[in-house]
Amino acid sequence: MSTEQLPFPGVRSGIELVPTNDEPQTGKEYTSDQEVRWCPGCGDYAVLKAVQGFLPQLGLRRENIVFVSGIGCSSRFPYYLDTYGMHSIHGRAPSIATGIATAREDLSVWVVTGDGDALSIGGNHLIHALRRNVNMTILLFNNRIYGLTKGQYSPTSEAGKVTKSTPMGSVDHPFNPVSLALGAEASFVARTIDSDRKHLTHVLSAAAAHRGTSLVEIYQNCPIFNDGAFDAIKKNDTKADAIIPLVHGEQIRFGALSSTGEGTKGLIRDSATGGVKVALVDEVGADQLLVHDAHNPDPSTAFAISRLTDSGYLNQSPIGIFRQVERPTYDDQARAQIETAKEAAPGDPQQRLDALINSGDTWTVV
Repeated sequence: MSTEQLPFPGVRSGIELVPTNDEPQTGKEYTSDQEVRWCPGCGDYAVLKAVQGFLPQLGLRRENIVFVSGIGCSSRFPYYLDTYGMHSIHGRAPSIATGIATAREDLSVWVVTGDGDALSIGGNHLIHALRRNVNMTILLFNNRIYGLTKGQYSPTSEAGKVTKSTPMGSVDHPFNPVSLALGAEASFVARTIDSDRKHLTHVLSAAAAHRGTSLVEIYQNCPIFNDGAFDAIKKNDTKADAIIPLVHGEQIRFGALSSTGEGTKGLIRDSATGGVKVALVDEVGADQLLVHDAHNPDPSTAFAISRLTDSGYLNQSPIGIFRQVERPTYDDQARAQIETAKEAAPGDPQQRLDALINSGDTWTVV
Protein backbone atom coordinates (compact mmCIF):
# COMPACT_ATOMS: atom_id res chain seq x y z
CA MET A 1 0.00 0.00 0.00
CA SER A 2 1.41 3.40 -0.92
CA THR A 3 1.50 6.39 1.38
CA GLU A 4 -1.19 8.05 -0.71
CA GLN A 5 -3.57 5.19 0.03
CA LEU A 6 -3.16 5.47 3.77
CA PRO A 7 -6.11 6.82 5.77
CA PHE A 8 -3.50 9.03 7.46
CA PRO A 9 -1.26 10.31 4.64
CA GLY A 10 0.87 12.41 6.98
CA VAL A 11 2.38 9.35 8.64
CA ARG A 12 5.96 8.74 7.57
CA SER A 13 6.38 6.96 4.27
CA GLY A 14 8.89 4.46 5.65
CA ILE A 15 6.48 2.94 8.16
CA GLU A 16 5.83 -0.79 7.92
CA LEU A 17 2.10 -1.38 7.72
CA VAL A 18 0.12 -4.14 9.35
CA PRO A 19 -0.08 -6.96 6.75
CA THR A 20 -3.43 -6.98 4.99
CA ASN A 21 -3.97 -10.64 5.88
CA ASP A 22 -3.86 -9.85 9.61
CA GLU A 23 -7.06 -9.51 11.59
CA PRO A 24 -8.09 -5.86 12.13
CA GLN A 25 -6.66 -4.41 15.30
CA THR A 26 -8.81 -3.36 18.24
CA GLY A 27 -8.38 -1.11 21.22
CA LYS A 28 -7.79 -4.17 23.40
CA GLU A 29 -4.53 -4.87 21.57
CA TYR A 30 -3.29 -1.43 22.55
CA THR A 31 -4.17 -1.94 26.22
CA SER A 32 -1.25 -3.03 28.40
CA ASP A 33 -1.45 -5.34 31.42
CA GLN A 34 -0.57 -2.51 33.82
CA GLU A 35 -3.09 -1.36 36.42
CA VAL A 36 -4.33 2.13 35.56
CA ARG A 37 -3.64 4.30 38.58
CA TRP A 38 -5.39 7.63 38.34
CA CYS A 39 -7.87 9.09 40.80
CA PRO A 40 -11.50 8.02 40.31
CA GLY A 41 -13.21 10.37 37.88
CA CYS A 42 -9.99 11.72 36.37
CA GLY A 43 -10.37 12.92 32.78
CA ASP A 44 -7.23 10.96 31.85
CA TYR A 45 -9.32 7.78 31.76
CA ALA A 46 -11.52 9.14 28.98
CA VAL A 47 -8.52 10.29 26.94
CA LEU A 48 -6.78 6.93 27.39
CA LYS A 49 -9.82 5.01 26.16
CA ALA A 50 -10.18 7.34 23.18
CA VAL A 51 -6.51 6.91 22.24
CA GLN A 52 -6.64 3.12 22.66
CA GLY A 53 -9.72 3.02 20.45
CA PHE A 54 -8.18 5.35 17.87
CA LEU A 55 -4.72 3.84 17.42
CA PRO A 56 -5.94 0.77 15.45
CA GLN A 57 -7.20 3.19 12.78
CA LEU A 58 -3.61 4.17 11.98
CA GLY A 59 -3.08 0.77 10.33
CA LEU A 60 0.41 0.50 11.83
CA ARG A 61 2.25 -2.20 13.71
CA ARG A 62 2.31 -1.48 17.43
CA GLU A 63 6.12 -1.59 17.37
CA ASN A 64 6.08 1.35 14.93
CA ILE A 65 4.34 3.60 17.47
CA VAL A 66 6.10 5.27 20.40
CA PHE A 67 4.72 7.45 23.18
CA VAL A 68 7.08 9.72 25.13
CA SER A 69 5.96 11.45 28.31
CA GLY A 70 7.49 13.78 30.85
CA ILE A 71 6.46 14.01 34.51
CA GLY A 72 2.93 14.35 35.87
CA CYS A 73 -0.31 12.41 36.11
CA SER A 74 -0.76 12.36 32.33
CA SER A 75 2.79 11.12 31.90
CA ARG A 76 1.83 7.64 33.09
CA PHE A 77 0.28 7.17 29.67
CA PRO A 78 3.06 5.00 28.15
CA TYR A 79 2.56 2.37 30.87
CA TYR A 80 -1.04 1.83 29.85
CA LEU A 81 -0.49 1.45 26.10
CA ASP A 82 0.88 -1.71 24.52
CA THR A 83 3.25 0.19 22.23
CA TYR A 84 6.81 1.32 22.66
CA GLY A 85 7.10 4.18 25.12
CA MET A 86 9.29 6.15 27.46
CA HIS A 87 8.53 7.89 30.73
CA SER A 88 11.20 10.52 30.32
CA ILE A 89 12.46 13.68 32.02
CA HIS A 90 10.45 16.55 33.45
CA GLY A 91 9.57 18.91 30.59
CA ARG A 92 11.97 17.29 28.12
CA ALA A 93 9.62 14.91 26.29
CA PRO A 94 9.51 17.08 23.10
CA SER A 95 13.31 17.08 22.91
CA ILE A 96 13.58 13.32 23.35
CA ALA A 97 10.79 12.83 20.81
CA THR A 98 12.67 15.09 18.38
CA GLY A 99 15.66 12.74 18.54
CA ILE A 100 13.46 9.69 18.03
CA ALA A 101 11.57 11.19 15.09
CA THR A 102 14.78 12.34 13.41
CA ALA A 103 16.62 9.05 13.87
CA ARG A 104 13.71 6.75 13.07
CA GLU A 105 11.60 7.77 10.09
CA ASP A 106 9.61 4.55 10.43
CA LEU A 107 8.03 5.56 13.76
CA SER A 108 4.83 7.40 14.59
CA VAL A 109 5.96 9.57 17.52
CA TRP A 110 3.62 10.92 20.18
CA VAL A 111 4.23 13.12 23.23
CA VAL A 112 1.93 13.11 26.26
CA THR A 113 2.37 16.02 28.64
CA GLY A 114 0.48 18.24 31.07
CA ASP A 115 0.11 21.98 31.54
CA GLY A 116 2.77 22.01 34.25
CA ASP A 117 5.21 19.66 32.53
CA ALA A 118 4.91 21.33 29.11
CA LEU A 119 4.51 25.00 29.99
CA SER A 120 6.67 25.45 33.08
CA ILE A 121 9.97 23.57 33.13
CA GLY A 122 9.30 22.30 29.61
CA GLY A 123 8.22 25.57 28.01
CA ASN A 124 11.47 26.13 26.14
CA HIS A 125 11.51 22.59 24.75
CA LEU A 126 7.89 22.81 23.65
CA ILE A 127 8.17 26.02 21.67
CA HIS A 128 11.28 24.87 19.81
CA ALA A 129 9.67 21.57 18.82
CA LEU A 130 6.72 23.57 17.49
CA ARG A 131 8.78 26.06 15.49
CA ARG A 132 10.99 23.30 14.06
CA ASN A 133 7.93 21.37 12.90
CA VAL A 134 9.20 17.92 13.85
CA ASN A 135 7.03 14.95 12.86
CA MET A 136 5.29 14.28 16.17
CA THR A 137 1.88 14.66 17.80
CA ILE A 138 1.81 16.41 21.18
CA LEU A 139 -1.16 15.82 23.50
CA LEU A 140 -1.19 18.57 26.14
CA PHE A 141 -3.55 17.65 29.00
CA ASN A 142 -4.69 20.91 30.60
CA ASN A 143 -6.41 20.65 33.97
CA ARG A 144 -5.04 24.04 35.10
CA ILE A 145 -3.49 22.60 38.27
CA TYR A 146 -0.53 20.49 39.44
CA GLY A 147 -2.21 17.19 40.22
CA LEU A 148 0.66 14.78 40.87
CA THR A 149 2.25 17.08 43.44
CA LYS A 150 -1.10 17.65 45.13
CA GLY A 151 -2.72 20.86 44.00
CA GLN A 152 -0.33 23.74 43.43
CA TYR A 153 -1.21 26.37 40.82
CA SER A 154 0.09 25.78 37.29
CA PRO A 155 1.01 28.02 34.33
CA THR A 156 -2.60 27.82 33.12
CA SER A 157 -4.31 28.48 36.46
CA GLU A 158 -6.44 31.61 36.34
CA ALA A 159 -5.34 34.77 38.12
CA GLY A 160 -6.54 34.78 41.73
CA LYS A 161 -6.52 30.96 41.94
CA VAL A 162 -6.33 29.83 45.57
CA THR A 163 -4.19 26.71 45.95
CA LYS A 164 -1.76 25.20 48.44
CA SER A 165 1.03 27.26 46.92
CA THR A 166 -1.06 30.42 46.49
CA PRO A 167 -3.19 30.68 49.66
CA MET A 168 -3.99 34.34 48.93
CA GLY A 169 -4.61 33.78 45.25
CA SER A 170 -2.25 33.51 42.29
CA VAL A 171 -0.80 36.75 40.95
CA ASP A 172 0.52 35.01 37.83
CA HIS A 173 -0.94 35.74 34.40
CA PRO A 174 -1.81 32.36 32.84
CA PHE A 175 -0.63 30.97 29.53
CA ASN A 176 -3.14 30.32 26.77
CA PRO A 177 -1.61 27.12 25.28
CA VAL A 178 -3.26 27.59 21.87
CA SER A 179 -2.07 31.19 21.60
CA LEU A 180 1.40 30.10 22.66
CA ALA A 181 1.52 27.38 20.00
CA LEU A 182 0.31 29.73 17.27
CA GLY A 183 2.89 32.30 18.32
CA ALA A 184 5.59 29.62 18.03
CA GLU A 185 4.56 29.05 14.38
CA ALA A 186 3.07 25.59 15.00
CA SER A 187 1.68 24.13 11.78
CA PHE A 188 -1.19 22.23 13.48
CA VAL A 189 -2.97 23.53 16.58
CA ALA A 190 -6.22 22.22 18.04
CA ARG A 191 -8.24 22.11 21.24
CA THR A 192 -10.69 19.46 22.38
CA ILE A 193 -12.37 18.12 25.54
CA ASP A 194 -11.73 14.90 27.48
CA SER A 195 -15.42 14.00 27.80
CA ASP A 196 -16.34 14.52 24.13
CA ARG A 197 -15.21 11.19 22.66
CA LYS A 198 -16.40 11.93 19.12
CA HIS A 199 -14.73 15.32 18.87
CA LEU A 200 -11.57 14.08 20.59
CA THR A 201 -11.23 11.19 18.12
CA HIS A 202 -11.86 13.51 15.16
CA VAL A 203 -9.11 15.88 16.29
CA LEU A 204 -6.70 13.01 17.00
CA SER A 205 -7.29 11.68 13.49
CA ALA A 206 -6.48 15.03 11.92
CA ALA A 207 -3.43 15.50 14.16
CA ALA A 208 -2.05 12.06 13.28
CA ALA A 209 -2.55 12.72 9.58
CA HIS A 210 -0.63 15.99 9.72
CA ARG A 211 2.99 15.91 8.60
CA GLY A 212 4.85 18.05 11.11
CA THR A 213 4.26 18.95 14.74
CA SER A 214 0.63 18.69 15.85
CA LEU A 215 -0.31 20.20 19.20
CA VAL A 216 -3.64 19.17 20.69
CA GLU A 217 -4.69 20.86 23.92
CA ILE A 218 -7.15 18.65 25.80
CA TYR A 219 -9.28 20.21 28.52
CA GLN A 220 -9.10 17.57 31.25
CA ASN A 221 -10.87 17.61 34.58
CA CYS A 222 -9.00 16.97 37.85
CA PRO A 223 -11.75 15.88 40.28
CA ILE A 224 -9.50 16.05 43.34
CA PHE A 225 -7.68 19.37 43.09
CA ASN A 226 -9.59 21.38 40.46
CA ASP A 227 -12.98 19.78 40.02
CA GLY A 228 -15.45 21.52 37.76
CA ALA A 229 -12.88 23.76 36.06
CA PHE A 230 -14.58 23.23 32.71
CA ASP A 231 -18.20 22.86 33.82
CA ALA A 232 -19.35 25.71 31.59
CA ILE A 233 -18.36 23.86 28.41
CA LYS A 234 -19.62 20.50 29.66
CA LYS A 235 -23.01 21.16 31.24
CA ASN A 236 -26.02 20.91 28.95
CA ASP A 237 -27.53 24.19 30.14
CA THR A 238 -24.39 26.28 29.48
CA LYS A 239 -22.26 24.61 26.81
CA ALA A 240 -24.18 26.05 23.83
CA ASP A 241 -23.05 29.54 24.84
CA ALA A 242 -19.65 28.46 26.15
CA ILE A 243 -18.32 26.41 23.21
CA ILE A 244 -17.35 28.25 20.04
CA PRO A 245 -17.01 25.38 17.51
CA LEU A 246 -14.41 25.76 14.77
CA VAL A 247 -15.01 23.84 11.54
CA HIS A 248 -12.91 24.62 8.50
CA GLY A 249 -14.96 26.22 5.70
CA GLU A 250 -17.98 26.93 7.89
CA GLN A 251 -19.27 30.11 9.52
CA ILE A 252 -18.37 30.37 13.18
CA ARG A 253 -21.76 30.27 14.92
CA PHE A 254 -22.74 29.14 18.39
CA GLY A 255 -25.21 29.83 21.18
CA ALA A 256 -28.82 28.83 21.65
CA LEU A 257 -30.44 27.69 18.41
CA SER A 258 -32.63 30.10 16.49
CA SER A 259 -35.87 29.22 14.70
CA THR A 260 -33.75 28.19 11.69
CA GLY A 261 -31.81 25.71 13.79
CA GLU A 262 -28.59 27.74 13.76
CA GLY A 263 -26.69 29.44 16.57
CA THR A 264 -27.84 32.91 17.54
CA LYS A 265 -24.27 34.15 18.11
CA GLY A 266 -21.23 34.30 15.87
CA LEU A 267 -17.79 35.76 15.37
CA ILE A 268 -17.19 38.91 13.34
CA ARG A 269 -14.25 41.20 12.70
CA ASP A 270 -13.70 43.83 15.37
CA SER A 271 -12.99 47.05 13.48
CA ALA A 272 -11.83 48.76 16.66
CA THR A 273 -9.08 46.28 17.53
CA GLY A 274 -8.43 44.44 14.28
CA GLY A 275 -9.24 41.18 16.04
CA VAL A 276 -12.52 39.29 16.31
CA LYS A 277 -15.48 39.53 18.67
CA VAL A 278 -18.77 37.84 19.50
CA ALA A 279 -21.94 39.33 18.04
CA LEU A 280 -25.63 38.49 17.82
CA VAL A 281 -26.42 37.25 14.33
CA ASP A 282 -29.76 39.08 14.19
CA GLU A 283 -28.01 42.38 14.88
CA VAL A 284 -25.11 42.11 12.41
CA GLY A 285 -26.50 39.79 9.73
CA ALA A 286 -25.31 36.31 8.84
CA ASP A 287 -23.26 37.63 5.92
CA GLN A 288 -20.90 39.36 8.39
CA LEU A 289 -19.91 36.16 10.18
CA LEU A 290 -16.38 34.84 9.87
CA VAL A 291 -15.84 31.67 7.85
CA HIS A 292 -13.19 29.58 9.61
CA ASP A 293 -10.07 28.99 7.51
CA ALA A 294 -7.72 26.61 9.31
CA HIS A 295 -5.53 26.41 6.19
CA ASN A 296 -4.73 30.12 6.04
CA PRO A 297 -0.91 30.44 6.07
CA ASP A 298 -1.28 33.69 8.04
CA PRO A 299 -2.03 32.71 11.67
CA SER A 300 -3.33 36.16 12.64
CA THR A 301 -7.03 35.30 12.58
CA ALA A 302 -6.49 31.97 14.31
CA PHE A 303 -4.56 33.80 17.03
CA ALA A 304 -7.34 36.37 17.40
CA ILE A 305 -9.88 33.58 17.81
CA SER A 306 -7.70 31.89 20.43
CA ARG A 307 -7.69 35.11 22.47
CA LEU A 308 -11.44 34.82 23.04
CA THR A 309 -10.57 32.17 25.61
CA ASP A 310 -9.21 34.94 27.82
CA SER A 311 -12.42 36.97 27.85
CA GLY A 312 -14.24 34.85 30.40
CA TYR A 313 -11.81 31.94 30.69
CA LEU A 314 -14.24 29.79 32.63
CA ASN A 315 -17.27 30.56 30.52
CA GLN A 316 -16.22 30.61 26.86
CA SER A 317 -13.77 28.73 24.70
CA PRO A 318 -13.17 28.10 20.99
CA ILE A 319 -12.95 24.35 20.37
CA GLY A 320 -11.63 22.63 17.25
CA ILE A 321 -8.73 22.88 14.81
CA PHE A 322 -7.36 26.43 14.81
CA ARG A 323 -4.57 25.93 12.28
CA GLN A 324 -3.61 23.19 9.84
CA VAL A 325 -0.99 24.22 7.28
CA GLU A 326 1.84 22.48 5.46
CA ARG A 327 5.48 23.47 5.66
CA PRO A 328 8.82 21.60 5.60
CA THR A 329 9.61 19.47 8.64
CA TYR A 330 12.81 19.48 10.65
CA ASP A 331 13.48 15.75 10.56
CA ASP A 332 12.76 15.38 6.84
CA GLN A 333 15.23 18.15 6.07
CA ALA A 334 17.87 16.78 8.46
CA ARG A 335 17.69 13.37 6.79
CA ALA A 336 17.87 14.99 3.37
CA GLN A 337 21.06 16.81 4.37
CA ILE A 338 22.60 13.52 5.49
CA GLU A 339 21.80 11.91 2.16
CA THR A 340 23.21 14.91 0.30
CA ALA A 341 26.41 14.68 2.32
CA LYS A 342 26.71 10.97 1.50
CA GLU A 343 26.27 11.62 -2.19
CA ALA A 344 28.86 14.38 -2.12
CA ALA A 345 31.45 12.10 -0.49
CA PRO A 346 31.34 8.70 -2.22
CA GLY A 347 33.35 5.79 -0.94
CA ASP A 348 33.71 3.80 2.24
CA PRO A 349 31.54 5.15 5.13
CA GLN A 350 34.51 5.14 7.51
CA GLN A 351 36.60 7.10 5.02
CA ARG A 352 33.80 9.64 4.70
CA LEU A 353 33.60 9.94 8.47
CA ASP A 354 37.38 10.39 8.78
CA ALA A 355 37.30 13.04 6.05
CA LEU A 356 34.52 14.90 7.89
CA ILE A 357 36.32 14.79 11.25
CA ASN A 358 39.60 15.96 9.74
CA SER A 359 38.14 18.66 7.53
CA GLY A 360 38.78 22.35 8.16
CA ASP A 361 41.27 23.47 10.76
CA THR A 362 42.91 20.58 12.62
CA TRP A 363 45.80 20.40 15.06
CA THR A 364 48.11 17.61 16.14
CA VAL A 365 48.75 17.68 19.90
CA VAL A 366 52.15 16.30 20.96
